[in-house]
Amino acid sequence: MVRLAKIKVDPLQLDKYNSALKEQMTTAIRLEPGVLTYYAVADKSDPSHITILEIYADTTAYQAHITTTHFKKYKEIVKDMVKSLEIVDVNLIAYAKKSGF
Repeated sequence: MVRLAKIKVDPLQLDKYNSALKEQMTTAIRLEPGVLTYYAVADKSDPSHITILEIYADTTAYQAHITTTHFKKYKEIVKDMVKSLEIVDVNLIAYAKKSGF
C-alpha cells in the first residue's frame, strides 16, 4: 500500500510539527514491521507544504499503524498545527535504489 500525504502546516509551528513528525516516523519504522518506508519532504519555496511518501506492507499494516499509541500521540500533538491534509493513494509502478541504501 502506497500513499502520499500532502500537508499544509501553520508556518509559525513548523519546527514543532517537524519534530513531532520525525518522532512518529522513526517510532513507526522501529516498532511496526508493516511500515516499510517513510520519506517526508518540504517544498523549497514554502517549507510549510510537506509531502510524505508512505509505504506499508499492505492495508492491514496501515490499519494497524493508525491505531498505535505513537500515531495517535502524533495526531493529537499536530491537530492544531495542520491547516490541511490531502491523502492520495497511488500505485507503485517501479522503484530503484542503490545497494545498502
